[in-house]
Amino acid sequence: MRRLRSAGGRLLPIAVATAIFLTAILGAPATARASTYPPLPLGFDATLLSNLTGPDLTPGSSGTLSFHVGDPARFAPMTVVTLTLDVYAFNAFPGNATSSVASAGTPVLVTPSGSGTVVNVSLPSLDPGANDAGSVGVATATNTPTGTFAVRTALAFVANGTDYRLASRGWFSESLWESATILPNGSATLNLSMLGVSGVTAETSILVSSSSWAWALALILGAGLVLVGAGAFVYFRRASKSSSGAR
Repeated sequence: MRRLRSAGGRLLPIAVATAIFLTAILGAPATARASTYPPLPLGFDATLLSNLTGPDLTPGSSGTLSFHVGDPARFAPMTVVTLTLDVYAFNAFPGNATSSVASAGTPVLVTPSGSGTVVNVSLPSLDPGANDAGSVGVATATNTPTGTFAVRTALAFVANGTDYRLASRGWFSESLWESATILPNGSATLNLSMLGVSGVTAETSILVSSSSWAWALALILGAGLVLVGAGAFVYFRRASKSSSGAR
């Protein structure tokens, strides 16, 4: 199932649709982590999970969602590596009405061990400097609604006998995210201790369109927007300094 996936011509429409969608769902409530994990060094989280790319599909078709997990910073041997992918929200177009995932027709993630809207992918142990490129299947039904399905991520592993967990924006409620990323004076920060994670990962999306040209609508609507979900954590890392788990 694992293989490298080319960032071809479909990457732009998927990225733009993701920008529109994640902008709309930024305030949607989600589950926060109850446990606290040790924070990782500034900027290190972006090196662990990258090249996260969702497919552009038509109802009834299938494709792949690809990712890259690695330790280019040569942190430490990583064992018990698990990547969680969860299709958790839906944004229909035209109209861009945001909601939780549809009860019928929601895309299903497929792995060799099972399938569902949420899957846990076990990855090989990684030595410092090693990496692993992989993918999971994505299957839609003929009744899958047209729009964008957000996929939140979480990455867990053990290094030097310590458990680490990273999670994307979609796992946190609006109030918790705001408290952890905005200081009283309005400036940006990233308090990982408040979020209870070791770092913040990117999100991706599955774009379902009735034709190969439907993404053009998303391109027009998304002009001038930034990739909120995928880029917010990068902004916060660059805009602030780390101090006692707060960034």
